[in-house]
Amino acid sequence: MNTLTIFGIAVALAMDAFAVSIAAGVFLRSIGLRHYFRLAWHFGLFQALMPIVGWYAGLSVRGLIERYDHWIAFFLLAFVSFNMIRESFDAGENHTKADPTRGLRLVLLSIATSIDALAVGLSLSVLNVSVWMPATVIGITAAVFTVGGLMMGSRAGDIPWLRRYADRVGAGVLLFIGLRILYAHGVFY
Repeated sequence: MNTLTIFGIAVALAMDAFAVSIAAGVFLRSIGLRHYFRLAWHFGLFQALMPIVGWYAGLSVRGLIERYDHWIAFFLLAFVSFNMIRESFDAGENHTKADPTRGLRLVLLSIATSIDALAVGLSLSVLNVSVWMPATVIGITAAVFTVGGLMMGSRAGDIPWLRRYADRVGAGVLLFIGLRILYAHGVFY
């Protein structure tokens, strides 16, 4: 898998973390170094670990599905993509007074923003691609986007259209990558 594809996947996966970070920045308004560190560390760590978990899960079933691996990868990426698009249309997020960079809320947000990376890890395994470089790039990219999202959110106030836009761009990138996998396996010719 080439570097541009890995980076495209990383950026697409970072969109959820980016969107949540913007919302956290809007909510917190005054953000200290600890807020940046906690959110970026957790989002980056979970984004890096989830593909590894998915990859190892995929190893156990790879021999059974190699003939259809490209279709499985496409459908997993398409599922994640359409789920991201669907979520971008959900309105009325509940905002509570709890600090999103602490405690159970932080862990739940970390899991929620990285679940898509689990499917990507499974796809990488099915395609017989090593997970280590993609997981590293995915984690670092998520951390960087998290910091950027916090900065934007703290300065910009509430920007509801930005979350929808970020999710849709990420979904489009994942869908494009899925179609590219099908093309690489000769489905379109």
